[in-house]
Amino acid sequence: MSWELVSFLGVGLVLFAGFAWYERSRPPAQVVALVAALAALAIAGRIAFAPFPNMKPTTDIVIFSGYALGGAPGFAVGALTALVSNFFFGQGPWTPWQMVGWGLCGVLGAALALRTRHASRYALAATCGFAGILYGALLNFSTMATFGGDLSWRYFLALEVRAIPFEIAHVVANVALALIAGPAMVRMLTRFRQRFEWERGTPAPAAPRRHRPLGGALRGGGAAALLLVVAFLALAATPAHAASVSHAADWLESVQNGDGGFGPSASDESGTATTCWVMLGLEAAGRNPLDVTSTKGRTPVDFLRREVGSIGSPGDLARTILALEGAGLDPRDFADRNLVAELLASRRDNGSYHGWPNSTAFSVIALRAAGVDGVQKSLDWLRKVQNEDGGWGDTPGSPSTTDGTGAVMQALSPDSKAAGHGLFYLRHQAQRKGGGFPLGANGTVNTMSTAWAIQGILAVGGDPGSFRRGSVSAPEYLAHNQRADGSYRYANPDQTASEVANQTPVWVTGQVLVAAAGKFYPVAAPPRAPEPKQKATSSSGSGGASPDLTAPPSGSAPSASDLKRFFQDSPAGSAGQAPAGGAGGGGGKGGDLGVPGADGLPEIPATGSAVPEGDLGSVPDASSAQASGEPAAEATADDSGSSSAGAVVLGLLAGCVLFGAGLAGRRGWMRWRYGL
Repeated sequence: MSWELVSFLGVGLVLFAGFAWYERSRPPAQVVALVAALAALAIAGRIAFAPFPNMKPTTDIVIFSGYALGGAPGFAVGALTALVSNFFFGQGPWTPWQMVGWGLCGVLGAALALRTRHASRYALAATCGFAGILYGALLNFSTMATFGGDLSWRYFLALEVRAIPFEIAHVVANVALALIAGPAMVRMLTRFRQRFEWERGTPAPAAPRRHRPLGGALRGGGAAALLLVVAFLALAATPAHAASVSHAADWLESVQNGDGGFGPSASDESGTATTCWVMLGLEAAGRNPLDVTSTKGRTPVDFLRREVGSIGSPGDLARTILALEGAGLDPRDFADRNLVAELLASRRDNGSYHGWPNSTAFSVIALRAAGVDGVQKSLDWLRKVQNEDGGWGDTPGSPSTTDGTGAVMQALSPDSKAAGHGLFYLRHQAQRKGGGFPLGANGTVNTMSTAWAIQGILAVGGDPGSFRRGSVSAPEYLAHNQRADGSYRYANPDQTASEVANQTPVWVTGQVLVAAAGKFYPVAAPPRAPEPKQKATSSSGSGGASPDLTAPPSGSAPSASDLKRFFQDSPAGSAGQAPAGGAGGGGGKGGDLGVPGADGLPEIPATGSAVPEGDLGSVPDASSAQASGEPAAEATADDSGSSSAGAVVLGLLAGCVLFGAGLAGRRGWMRWRYGL
């Protein structure tokens, strides 16, 4: 069981405990009506202030509710506010976390009431400010659990650092509202509660428990908080195994060349193939290449546009189409060329591209990403050339490789027999001790082939974490080979020569990043940043300074592994086993995936054969979640097409509906139960 699943189970337990306690407390109809009215008020406030990210009265209203009414009603107000308001902002995996966060804010208000029934204005303000910090931390943790990443303090602090502006806005708004309206609202709610409290002749069974602060605190939501703490402690004990996606993306940006492109190593000349691989990795990390600018103000797309004349083979075309689609650009109209039409024109009569499984699979992936449906003939050819062991080789009938199998699996239907046989090959034939995968049967275990395997497993609905050899999973193998600066090694230095293990770090990191992010091809286009980043200084050297940590977006959700070395000046190169040295291959034209000796391609090193062009799958776009845990739609009111005035009107309407429902429920209860 993954730590992400454990965290969601913990959230579910907290919600169950909170609502179960609220129901068991048997609140009178007056309290039910007040809970509905307060939830409506909190919802209206959240919607009305939608144009102002994180500056909302919601948290304060929930805390005041818990202070005046108790922990259970406070929890109910907070949880219902998150659930109902997200029908306006958009439901998603963040909803249960927001329900728990605001529910526990109600519990915090009840805890303050246990300490003093006459809290000062400043005590209320301090509590509301503290709640804003805790709420933000919980929602930042939910980003880790929802969209993947390693379970570590470093990753969590990266999310916290990125969310600082949102947290400051949230805390300041909470404190300001508490100072202005806190005491008056608390007095009003307390007076309402006292006015409608009554007993039926004998004290209620719960009355004696009022003299037991510990028991009252637990019934006031402390049990829910305790469950959450236990879940978090369990998560902290889980070993971190996923790669730091944000750190790797930072490093890639730090080694961008002035022309906007990337070379296989930081000191190498830019090449179209490496630039495309890096674009795909950055897109998987939630960063749009149009926002990645060099010291000269140029983007990777600018470099591709200038070098578009070198893009000609099916592998070049497919890779470029995927990179452009991941940036939100139209490959049918790029630098006066229709790359999609050119790729379709290169298809052979039997449905293959170049007669190679990996090139054909990558082309299918690219065409699907571009919205082309006529790929069935190519898929039929891929099934026809599948080897008996379940894998695919570089050419029909050649020994199966991890890279080729991982690529083809992303082009196939997840529930097909061919995909199932591919999973069998990866699990029982390809994986080696230590969790990694080699390119071929006798090749070196490396991160790029391991990433291809992970992408193939993900594409057909498998769990890469369950693929283990020697108690180490495939994602853990990737994590073990990430260096301190964020880049990835090609292989473990303990298993191969140092010059091989550390070769072409830019190329390796770009391809591994897709699998490390828990994604596969095609990668959904991440949203544009408000302002493109401009680098202050250029980076040099293969290591690069470790950049500041930033949080991964969402994306979505959990890097890929290919190979790309022989793309020097040949019209078609191999993306197979990375050659030793790592210095060359960046300046030439991007090449297609090849086999030794075919069409004048350079020889593949002794460790293996060609690597697949890419992989496919339908990736949900989870990259839109903000670092602070709010759905993106809330921070960008323009996306919903509503103005501030429209938001206020909708909020008031929602409040009226909920208040009316609560009032009707109260009257019905009183009439049915007491004949009033």
